[in-house]
Amino acid sequence: MPDLPAVPTGPAAAPQAVFLDLDNTIIAGSSALAFARPFARAGLIDRATVARGAWAQLLLVLAGADASTMDTLRRRMVLICQGWEVARVREIVAGTLQEIIGPLVYPEAARLLEHHRATGAELVLLSASGQEVVEPIARLVGIDRFRATRMRIEDGRYAGDIEFYCYGEGKAVAAREIADELGVDLTRCAAYSDSITDLPLLSAVGMPSVVNPDRELRAVARERGWPVLAFVRAASRRDRLFRLRDRLADRWHDTAPAGTRRDPALPLAVAAGGVLTALLAGAAAARVSRRAPS
Repeated sequence: MPDLPAVPTGPAAAPQAVFLDLDNTIIAGSSALAFARPFARAGLIDRATVARGAWAQLLLVLAGADASTMDTLRRRMVLICQGWEVARVREIVAGTLQEIIGPLVYPEAARLLEHHRATGAELVLLSASGQEVVEPIARLVGIDRFRATRMRIEDGRYAGDIEFYCYGEGKAVAAREIADELGVDLTRCAAYSDSITDLPLLSAVGMPSVVNPDRELRAVARERGWPVLAFVRAASRRDRLFRLRDRLADRWHDTAPAGTRRDPALPLAVAAGGVLTALLAGAAAARVSRRAPS
């Protein structure tokens, strides 16, 4: 198990609050996509959409999640979920939470939470996944305070648009609001994330660390001297892909000529982004075609 960042001694040095991303930081993979199979069993989505989601997640592991890809994901997922009964979603998540999410929690993440909890830091979960998914996961890992994406609800069903997107700058805004509520100084707070899209959050705190970072965030962390943590589940093919991706990135960084800006993962990232867009578009189109009157 890798060493975790040491908590400085003294009440003025320990983080007052700790802001944590969820996907690939506390759990392995996407919290939203993790429930694809239970949603399929309940008839909310079909098997083809489940398969597309699994493939999309693999591409995100290999190529990372840039703003364009995540915007596409947001729009397609909102379209797919439109019309779902919110109470039914909550019921499915509650009934499968331990089965689905329990095995995905990184042991290192559980240790990290205890590490900061022992110092009296306020733990805050920030996730772009929907509130109906994030809230029970927060309770599962022992975090009382959270912010998540909120979809607009009409008559107990998702209306097809978003009230608050807890992503990118939105996470930094949420962190500032929570810091104000708690009366803490963000420069004396910590944050953990895996994605370059969370750079606004990481830059807003005084003690940022990155976990299983994508290629762009890994480069930023190297430049700024931020701690880089590797969380791994035993016998996980997905996490072995993380390690392979990171070794390739490190090898290129160590051997590339001075001033070289080309990234060996860039062609893969471009291709993956295009394929991911197509996959999600296909999933959304399938959802629309199933709704269309015959």
